[in-house]
Amino acid sequence: MKDRVTKQVAAKVVDSTDRGDVARFVGQHVDGEDVTVYTDGTSPYEGLPNPHETVKHSVGEYMKGLVHTNGVQSCWSMLKRAHKGMFRKLSAKHLQRYVNEFAGRQNIREMDTADQMTHIVAQLIGKRLLHRELVAE
Repeated sequence: MKDRVTKQVAAKVVDSTDRGDVARFVGQHVDGEDVTVYTDGTSPYEGLPNPHETVKHSVGEYMKGLVHTNGVQSCWSMLKRAHKGMFRKLSAKHLQRYVNEFAGRQNIREMDTADQMTHIVAQLIGKRLLHRELVAE
C-alpha cells in the first residue's frame, strides 16, 4: 500500500488475501474512513469501508483520471526484478525481510545519498541477525 500524500509504502506478507485480511490491513494503514482507496479490480478489495475506486487491469485499464495503482506497482516491480536478477530464491521464512527492504527503499528514495546512508545505519542500531538464526529451520 502506498500513501499518495507521504509517498510512504506499507507492505506485509499475508497468509491469505480474503476480504477480512485485506480490510484489516487497509484499516491499519489508512487514516480515517473518509480517505479514498485506489486499487485494482480484484475481489478482496470489495466492501472496504472507505471510499474506493478501481482500475480493471483484467480489461487493459491501468489509469482512469486519478485512479491508478502505479506507485505501489513500482515498488512490487523492483522486488520482482531483484528476485529474478539478484536473490533467485525468496524463502517464506525470510520473505518479510525482503518485503521490508524494498518498502524501505521506496520510503527513502527521495532522500539524497548521505541522508539515505544515515537513515539506514540508524535503523541497524540494536539489530543483529546471527548466521545460526538465519539458517535455522
